[in-house]
Amino acid sequence: MLMAKVEEQPISPIHQPSSFVLLLLQIMSKRRIWVCIFVLVYGLLFTSSWNFLKSMISWYKLQGESSSSSCWWPALYASLLLGAVFGLLSMVAAFAVVVPAALVTWIAIVVLLAFFGKPKRTLVVEGRKITGEIFRFVLKVLLKEGNIVAALCAVLGYFVLGRTNGRGAD
Repeated sequence: MLMAKVEEQPISPIHQPSSFVLLLLQIMSKRRIWVCIFVLVYGLLFTSSWNFLKSMISWYKLQGESSSSSCWWPALYASLLLGAVFGLLSMVAAFAVVVPAALVTWIAIVVLLAFFGKPKRTLVVEGRKITGEIFRFVLKVLLKEGNIVAALCAVLGYFVLGRTNGRGAD
């Protein structure tokens, strides 16, 4: 049994990945790293939204102290802004959870289509259609849920801010 010896040709430095890139790829392939990134991003979102909420309430208190008569527009403005921000944050949070679920659904459907004997060309066309349908559905649900959260936060914020009338609950 003779085996031909394959000569290894040196890889040019342009095509050879650097050690930093290899290290980064090795680190990012670990699931724990992605979980830590996920937790870090959500922690930053939570912290920034909490700070935004505190600054909006202090702005509202300042508006309530500077205005001698009870004015309804600062409460409306603050509650609408809070509702919009928290609605957007809820859509971002839901999007991070929905994308992997939609991807798994898409893979399962394409595998089932392949399992039932669809030709490759038909499978590609069907896969593109299914991808479009899944992501359109996901976006509609995200927008609807985000708008519901925004409206709920705006209404609750208006009643809480209107009830405290700029004096704060503390």
